[in-house]
Amino acid sequence: MNYMPNFTSQSNNVRLFNALIISLSAAALLFLASCSSTPAQVAATPALSLPVATVNESSQETFIDYPAAIQGASDLEIRSQIAGTIDRVLVNEGQLVSKGQLLFQISELPFRAQLNNAKAALSAAKAAVLNAQLEIDKLNPLVQAKVVSAYQLQTAKTTHQIALANVEQASAAVSSAQINLNYTQIKAPLSGYIGRLPKKQGSLVSPTDVEALTQLSDVHEVRVYFSLAETDFINFNAKYQGNSVADRIKHLPLVSLILADDTIYPISGKIDMIDGQFDKNTGAITLRASFANTKGLLRSGNTGKIRLGLAHEHALLVPQSATVEMQDKTFVFAVGKDNKVTKTAIAIDGKAGNDYLIKDGLKPGDQIVLSGLDRLQDGQLIQPDKKIEKVAQLISKK
Repeated sequence: MNYMPNFTSQSNNVRLFNALIISLSAAALLFLASCSSTPAQVAATPALSLPVATVNESSQETFIDYPAAIQGASDLEIRSQIAGTIDRVLVNEGQLVSKGQLLFQISELPFRAQLNNAKAALSAAKAAVLNAQLEIDKLNPLVQAKVVSAYQLQTAKTTHQIALANVEQASAAVSSAQINLNYTQIKAPLSGYIGRLPKKQGSLVSPTDVEALTQLSDVHEVRVYFSLAETDFINFNAKYQGNSVADRIKHLPLVSLILADDTIYPISGKIDMIDGQFDKNTGAITLRASFANTKGLLRSGNTGKIRLGLAHEHALLVPQSATVEMQDKTFVFAVGKDNKVTKTAIAIDGKAGNDYLIKDGLKPGDQIVLSGLDRLQDGQLIQPDKKIEKVAQLISKK
């Protein structure tokens, strides 16, 4: 038997060997390719270019608004001092009246009758004095002639003294009746605006009425009352000079009144009173500012806000947009000499427009990042944008 080689088996082995060589070659190429691309992937990320600004000192004034209540210089209740019937109402609600102007006329008939009776009683008392004097004149010569006793003369003189006292009493009654008659005319004790008129012609009035005839408000100047909490009052005293309350009031700046529609009243006011004690219920102290009201724009009962200015001579300003709040604290990103940022906590002393006034945490000359804070981490390297920095510095100086 002749031996015949198996060519089919040999060709299969060759093909398997070639496939293995190709796989190994492909793996080697992929490995070399991955090794060559690694340096490009691990290349350092370029530093962020962000705007920065230098923190400088400047003089600033901050404003704090306090709710306020407005009252007239004098707000009076007009009441009747006698009991009677209103004959006439001579004013209208809201009318501006002058001092001494007649407002109400109460029926004067019963009071005029009382005055006439008092005058008649006075005349009778004066006649009694004359009669007593005549009796004295008659008894004087008789006593000297010892026709009558001195006791009778003394009795006549006593009667004369009683008659004189009765004259004084009757005269007082006349004056009282005249006063009551005058009370029938109710006049304005000062110039001002009339309030509501609940009583009309024909109404019965008396001094014991619960409701007044009307209200009269003198608003040529208004008093605006507002309150400071204890902490605000301590800061208030620290800001302004003075050895006493009266002395401090003299140095206080003018204040503004913000009306209910958020417009500013065109005339500035002056604080002229600080209450002597704190309110036990609210823990606040009341201050008063006075404003001229030449055009009558303000009335008693108006509300508004007092805007109090506080001067800061060496203030450090930081834009609010350059801060970030976290866990009830405010931070900025300060830029170091190596252009690395540091997350720095700051203490805020107030606001001036869109800027914070810094109390602690920064010093003059420090640089901070203005924007892009959401992309920053503590210790990160940045590239300050010089063009934006110059613009930011100009804005911060303004």
